[in-house]
Amino acid sequence: MDMLLFSLDKTSGTPLYEQLYNGIKDAIIQQKIKVAEKLPSKRKLADFLNISQTTIELAYAQLLAEGYISSKARVGYFVEALDELPYIEIATPKTHFKPSFIPSYRYDFNPSFIDTANFPFSTWRKYARDSYDEANAHLLLAGDAQGEYALRTEIADYLYQSRGVQCQPEQIVIGSGTEQLLPMLIRLFNHYTVFALEHPGYPSVARILRQHNRTPLPIKVDEEGIQVQALEQTNTDVVYLTPSHQFPTGAVLSATRRTQLLNWAAASPSRFIIEDDYDSEFRYTGKPIPALQALDANDKVIYMSTFTKSLMPSLRVAYFVLPLSLMTTYNKLFTYYSSTVPRFDQHIVANFMRDGHFAKHLNRMRKVYRKKHNELIEALQHYPDVSISGSQAGMHIVITIAHQSEQQLFEQAKKAGIAVYPMSRYAIRYEPTTAAQFLLGFGGLTSIAKAVDDLMHVWQIKKV
Repeated sequence: MDMLLFSLDKTSGTPLYEQLYNGIKDAIIQQKIKVAEKLPSKRKLADFLNISQTTIELAYAQLLAEGYISSKARVGYFVEALDELPYIEIATPKTHFKPSFIPSYRYDFNPSFIDTANFPFSTWRKYARDSYDEANAHLLLAGDAQGEYALRTEIADYLYQSRGVQCQPEQIVIGSGTEQLLPMLIRLFNHYTVFALEHPGYPSVARILRQHNRTPLPIKVDEEGIQVQALEQTNTDVVYLTPSHQFPTGAVLSATRRTQLLNWAAASPSRFIIEDDYDSEFRYTGKPIPALQALDANDKVIYMSTFTKSLMPSLRVAYFVLPLSLMTTYNKLFTYYSSTVPRFDQHIVANFMRDGHFAKHLNRMRKVYRKKHNELIEALQHYPDVSISGSQAGMHIVITIAHQSEQQLFEQAKKAGIAVYPMSRYAIRYEPTTAAQFLLGFGGLTSIAKAVDDLMHVWQIKKV
């Protein structure tokens, strides 16, 4: 071949070498240039197209790297035979996707926000730096499917001391959040298993169940937690609940209901309880309440928790504790799985816990959140038209405003740059209400009293 003629646009934003590369590549794919044909020399083609030899060299180098051509020393470049026709790029209209819009608020009462100002960055940095060392080269390889044994050991010790949970590290499975762990639990049961959820409750749990072809049964919650009598009237096999601080109402499952629930589970071999203990570390009135699993004498409770509130949401470390009766099924189904949490992150957490820093951090944050909790309660007490519930534990409370439109108040707050979270968002099934209810999270707030006053001013609720 003496020469190649391609139309190159020097005003285009696409580099000339890339235009030339695409032209030659397409000609080879479409067999306009035959196999084994010799391409023009760089000097000749540069003179012919009136471009630099460097441009030709870059184009040829890319074609060579991708296997379209081959090079013979002191001879030149030749077209290679292709086993299959590669993908040919077809010009299609460009679709411009707008980036997700994240609204900015003056105050955000998000119940999932944490206090970031008191995180022990210097200590955490030390453990992170120590982990990324040649001595830990083994952490570059795949680890245990259930998670690092060192972290599972620390979790088992912590759960026994703080929540009364009795388990061995072999019963613990670590994963990157409830969204990843819950589908694993679903697969432990057959397709005929009936799941029930608290109503109101976590909408994401209901969505995950539906995605796995399970229709969740909503069971009403009152001031004592899930209504066990209503549960007993269904054909439920597995119930998912948050007994220590029901989400979103904040109710604590009473001692009577706990006994009823455990007796319900023990009455049938197919029945189990999934206990989500998501923010049990923070309780502001009375003695700490033991986990439901700690009271279980019949191996019927699957315990779940996370480091989302106690450390940080972005860590993405959660775990469940399986009853021994389900371990055989788990091992059959998930032996080929890999842990979804990076090994380095797991070892940072394990060492942080081992040396007592996790306990210190929790003690510090309990004081921080208790102060914020009390400040929020005190600020709201100046507004008699607002009633408070669910304030015994956790990092949010619930307020109720009678004879008001929840949607209207929500829109008013949003327009004023204040984010509040309506209770209706957490309904598993729709039910009409006569009052407006909102979750007010305080973990991420600083000027709490000012935030409450501004919110009430927007809602035109009088202060006394």
